[in-house]
Amino acid sequence: MRTHSRILPRRFPVLALALSVAALAPAAAGELLVGNKSADTVWFLSREDGRRTAVAETGAGPHEIAVSPDRRRAVVTNYGGRTPGHTLTVLDLVDGAAARTIELGDHGRPHGLRFLPGNRRVAVTTEDSGSLLVVDLDAGSGDDPVEAAIDVGDGMGHMVALSDDGEVAYVSKIAAGTVSRIDLKRARKTGERASGEGAEGIAYRRGHGELWVSNRAADTVTVHDPDTLEVTHTLQSKGFPIRVVFTADARHALVTNARAAELAVFDADSRKRVATIGLSGDDERYQETLLGRAALPIGVIADPTRPRVYVAISGADEIAVVDTGTWQVIERWRTGREPDALGVVE
Repeated sequence: MRTHSRILPRRFPVLALALSVAALAPAAAGELLVGNKSADTVWFLSREDGRRTAVAETGAGPHEIAVSPDRRRAVVTNYGGRTPGHTLTVLDLVDGAAARTIELGDHGRPHGLRFLPGNRRVAVTTEDSGSLLVVDLDAGSGDDPVEAAIDVGDGMGHMVALSDDGEVAYVSKIAAGTVSRIDLKRARKTGERASGEGAEGIAYRRGHGELWVSNRAADTVTVHDPDTLEVTHTLQSKGFPIRVVFTADARHALVTNARAAELAVFDADSRKRVATIGLSGDDERYQETLLGRAALPIGVIADPTRPRVYVAISGADEIAVVDTGTWQVIERWRTGREPDALGVVE
C-alpha cells in the first residue's frame, strides 16, 4: 500500500480564497465542516450565519470528519457506496492546497476516526477488515501510510473514541452490540464488553474517566468504566440513539435519536435528561427516509467557543443550530445531500 497524492475534481480554489479572506477579517467566526454523504463533498459553512464559503470534493460516501488539534488540516473517511471505499481525503485548512487522497489498500469501509497526539496520525476503523488502523498522514510516496492494523474482531467496528492521553482507543461494534478497548502502544485489543444492541455512538468524557455509548437498537446510552468496560449506568433514550458527544465543558451529553427526530440532552453528572429538542420541520425538505422518519438527525457537534450545538439533519439536507442556553433551535442552514459528518474549524 502506498500513499497517493492527486488532485480530486473539485472547486478547491474557492476554498483558498475563502480562507484568505477569513484570515484578513478580525471578526471571522470560523467554519463548520459538513460531510454530505450522497454528494461526495464537504461544505464549509460560516459559523456566523451558515453561509457556504467553500466546497471540497471527496471520495464516495464521506462519513466522518476529524480536524487536527493544530487546526491545520481535516481528514475525511470515504466509506463508499455500493462499492466499498478504501481511502481518506486530507484537506489543507491553512493554504487551501490541493486535497490529498490516502489509499488504505485492502482495508475497506473506513468510518470512525480521531487524531492521535502530534497532529500527524489518525486512528481509523475499517469495517471490511475488522481493524483499527493507525495511519501516518505524512508518509512519503514510497512508504506504507498504515503503521498498524489492529484486529478488533468481527461485529462491525464502527466509531472510535480516545482516552485523554490518546494512548487508548475504544471502538463500538454495531452488529455485536459491544465496545472494545485497544491499547495503542501495544497495538492490540485488551478487552471487549457488551453495551447494548446496535452499539454505535461513542464518546470519552474528557477529564472524568467515563466512556459513553449510544445503543441504537436498545434505545439506551450506557456509561462504562474505561479500564474494565463495566457498565456503571444505563440511560433510556428512545428513538434510535445513533450518536453521543459532549459539550466543550463536558457538562452535557448530546444524543441524536434518529427515528424520534430529536436531540436528547443529559446532565452528565446526574445522568438525568434535562432537555429534548424536536428537530422535524414543516416543509418539503423533510422527506421520508429508510429509517422511517423524515428528519433523521445523525451527526452532532458542540461549538467549542459559542453556546451552540450543530445537528446534521440527513433527511432534510440542513443543519439545525441549537442554542445551549435555551435548548431551542434558533437557525437552520442548508447543506448538500445527506449531511452527517461534522467538524469545527476555529
